[in-house]
Amino acid sequence: MMELGEERIGDAVLALLYLNLHEGQRAWKSLNWAAMERLHEKGLISDPVGRARSVAFSEAGLKESERLCRRLFAR
Repeated sequence: MMELGEERIGDAVLALLYLNLHEGQRAWKSLNWAAMERLHEKGLISDPVGRARSVAFSEAGLKESERLCRRLFAR
């Protein structure tokens, strides 16, 4: 397992919360629906619309998510 930089992860989470900004200073806790739909359209994740609380990665999506995690957060 790679060693992760908690500060960088915190920065990314804060930036993602900003994408969900509404009513001035509030943010939805879930990820941005438009961004999730774009990932689905690219074939990286399963359809985010539905009752399930999670999405499944495609093989390409899993590889890309690991690459990005290493690039953005690894120490």
